[in-house]
Amino acid sequence: MPFMTLKDGTNINYEVLGSGPPVLLTPGGRSDMNRARAMADAVASAGYQAILHDRRNCGASDVVIARRYDPSTGSGRAQGKELSEQELFVEDAYELVTNLGVTPVWSAGVSAGCRLSIMLAVRHPRAVKGLIVWRVSGGPIAAERLSRQYYGAFIEVAIKEGMAGVLRTPFFAERAQQNPASGDRLLKMDVKEFVAIMRDWQDFLLVDQPVAGATEEEMRRINVPTMIVAGGDDIHPVSAAETLHRCVAGSEYHSPFWPREELDRIMQNQEEYDRRTFEAVSPLVLAFLAKHEPVGAPSVRG
Repeated sequence: MPFMTLKDGTNINYEVLGSGPPVLLTPGGRSDMNRARAMADAVASAGYQAILHDRRNCGASDVVIARRYDPSTGSGRAQGKELSEQELFVEDAYELVTNLGVTPVWSAGVSAGCRLSIMLAVRHPRAVKGLIVWRVSGGPIAAERLSRQYYGAFIEVAIKEGMAGVLRTPFFAERAQQNPASGDRLLKMDVKEFVAIMRDWQDFLLVDQPVAGATEEEMRRINVPTMIVAGGDDIHPVSAAETLHRCVAGSEYHSPFWPREELDRIMQNQEEYDRRTFEAVSPLVLAFLAKHEPVGAPSVRG
């Protein structure tokens, strides 16, 4: 699989399947792109070009815990607004699809991939021709749990055990295994700098918003075909999907697939959850794409 070196030097692992109208697919959590592969295969087989990538600090892409600023918000000698990791994910995705020459894209994703897609449409509206999102995250429980899962837990380890301890956590140990240079880079980091950056990144997710990553005013500016499938658990409450639906004019809304008790049971087994979610979501995704951008004969996966 190829890597793309972004303008800040970060190497991003990506893959392109099929040909046709481009669809960027982003998985949830900090999962690597393989969690979105079944959907990518279905999209490519239906005659679209599926674009997968490991976000920075995920999968085989480089782990880079460093500050970066948004030059578009600066003036004179000012560096501009500091970007959170969630915003860096968006800027990396934008640079990836721009460098591939496939904008505007359909941006599709679940949970964290949903956040990336919404924020991409907000920050770079000309790069997005449509949104397809499911399991929309938002609300106070999501703010507390996600900020701890992504940042707070690693801050605690760094303070108690240093960077060697961080590298012993299952998540970062796997990153170092997939990308040894990332492990070397992390081990050389100053603990205080690591903690300070992670705390700043944590602050972005700690904000209690109905939809994580975007304000209602920002979502109202989204003006592309949008399909929304509600989640139904504490981190992805129905209210988050309903808020997004209310804000995005003309959006298509789908209720949760299962009652809460059944959803809780399914989520106990990751493989079963992934399989059943794919079986339920993929027909909706393909129907929505076909409705708004029909293609000819299915393409051969490439």
